[in-house]
Amino acid sequence: METNRSQFLSAMSFGRKLVISVVSLILFAGVITYAAYEATKATVTISIDGEEVKVQTHASTVAELMKEQEWNVQEYDQVEPGLDAEISGNMNIAWEQAKEVFVTMHNHEEPVWTTADNVEEFIKELNIEVKEHDFIAPALSEEITDRMNLIYESAFQVELTSDGEQHELWTTSTTVADFLERESVTLGELDRVEPGLAARLNQESEIKVIRVEKVTDVVEESVAFGTVTRKDEKLRSGKEKVVQSGENGKVTKHYEVVLEDGNEVSRKLLKTDTVIESKDRIVAIGTQPAPAVSRGSTPSSSSSNTTSSNGRTFTVKATAYTAGCSGCSGITATGINLNKNRNMKVIAVDPNVIPLGSRVHVEGYGEAIAGDTGGAIKGNKIDVHVPTKSDAYRWGTRTVKVTIIK
Repeated sequence: METNRSQFLSAMSFGRKLVISVVSLILFAGVITYAAYEATKATVTISIDGEEVKVQTHASTVAELMKEQEWNVQEYDQVEPGLDAEISGNMNIAWEQAKEVFVTMHNHEEPVWTTADNVEEFIKELNIEVKEHDFIAPALSEEITDRMNLIYESAFQVELTSDGEQHELWTTSTTVADFLERESVTLGELDRVEPGLAARLNQESEIKVIRVEKVTDVVEESVAFGTVTRKDEKLRSGKEKVVQSGENGKVTKHYEVVLEDGNEVSRKLLKTDTVIESKDRIVAIGTQPAPAVSRGSTPSSSSSNTTSSNGRTFTVKATAYTAGCSGCSGITATGINLNKNRNMKVIAVDPNVIPLGSRVHVEGYGEAIAGDTGGAIKGNKIDVHVPTKSDAYRWGTRTVKVTIIK
């Protein structure tokens, strides 16, 4: 019985040792296998946006490695070598992750993906050559960040005329108002600019700033005296007598003057102040008939033409004119300069009725020279010269008697 028990215990001990040996052998084989598996992995160094990471992998391609490491490569990312490249031991991979940049050019915004490190590299990717006067923000040296806003405006030349000076200037402004603000050109309340402030600019634009100002100009002017005639029964017919000498008056006229760049463009009369009243020249005209002279016959009477001791007398229609009338030169047909002789007594006549150069007496006007003609002066019609338009208006149209003195 003891012998059987000893044999059983010996068998049990041997079994345990056998199991332990088998297990140990399996574990050893696993370790050897794992070690062999690990030893066959490739060592890869990956630079992710400049930061290096080392991994060991059994992946056969770069794409498999990225998937194995759960790295999500986007469409615009840059991977060198490419995703299809085969993995080899001690391999170096550069992975640049793309960033989205919002680019504004010519007032148009567009998203652009890039792996550039800074603005200068990014601008080169866009094939843009930044010139001296162009505008770009941020600066070329700035680092590219995700969802960055970048503005680029190319400069062009415009011509500016202001304050008497002309300049050719580079600008990136889109409107006249923006350009003037950038160039520190200020406009006064009345100033204007061509083209208007809202006009859009291009490289052919010419901008003109017109300085406008209003000033008051006070002018002193002489007012010519008028001539008034009065009938005088004490004087012989055909005689004249100056009862009162004429005196010129004086007024001040206030004008609102508009100047553009210093040049007068308009003038508006605001008010007139009388400084000295003009004094009319008063002339007495004789109406006393001449003594009758008997020649043995009674002179015939006529309603329109008679003969007196002083010459032929007849009735005419008389109007008035001035040296400055519309279409007038101020020089009469006989060469009298009425511009320099505003108070001279001259009448325009039809030479077929009153010979030019004749001395005449006009009823209500006085003694005058037949020194001028006129296209509308035909037959028994005359035009008397007066100093001012107001005198001409006062004269109007009259029927008077004219006597040819000589």
